Amino acid sequence: MCFSAEMDLAAGLVVTGIGVDTLRQVRTRDQLALGLLPLVFGAHQLVETWVWWNLEGHVSTPAADLAAWTYVAIALVVVPALVPYAFLRLGTTNRPVLDRLFLASGLAAAGAGLFAIGFEPVGRHIDGHHIAYHPGVAWSGVVLAAYVLATCGPSLFARSPELRWFGIGNLLVVSLLAWLQQNAVISLWCVWAASTSVLINLALRSGRASVRRARAPRARQSAPPA
Repeated sequence: MCFSAEMDLAAGLVVTGIGVDTLRQVRTRDQLALGLLPLVFGAHQLVETWVWWNLEGHVSTPAADLAAWTYVAIALVVVPALVPYAFLRLGTTNRPVLDRLFLASGLAAAGAGLFAIGFEPVGRHIDGHHIAYHPGVAWSGVVLAAYVLATCGPSLFARSPELRWFGIGNLLVVSLLAWLQQNAVISLWCVWAASTSVLINLALRSGRASVRRARAPRARQSAPPA
């Protein structure tokens, strides 16, 4: 959601550019999943451009059906699984049980999301300044809670202040959107997450994105002399 196809396209190009640069900051395999997030968010916005164009009468329905399905699949299936997995690889919480809880919540939300959208065209319409999507099965409060836990929880425990702000901002925004209008969460929250991709970029640039990397020097210092 960027209020129009033109703004979606512009935002998508900018965030995709940030995503490409973020991948260049990846130094270890553990950082790769986190480094992919801005690129996923950028592509997400670009895909929605096709949905806007269809609703405005500029693009054929079959192409828009695929774009809408892809957009919702990224939001409901890819994001809730990828975000906790990325933070699990980084070891941000120092609590393996908590890491696995976030990932389990994400996989549960992703499974529910895939079941909701199925493989049929996703209903959508322009609702004010955003696109409202209508998956085949309505989300329950439990699934939404699992989604929020998976996508916002891991970063709240991150060592990097940039990643903590990423989590705090996303938690506040998704909670507000869910309270205001649940069918707007898919479109509205994802553009916010895309705009905060710069925080992931800064975290990787600063070298504070990985707890495991930060512990290595202390481990070497505590080793007995040869």
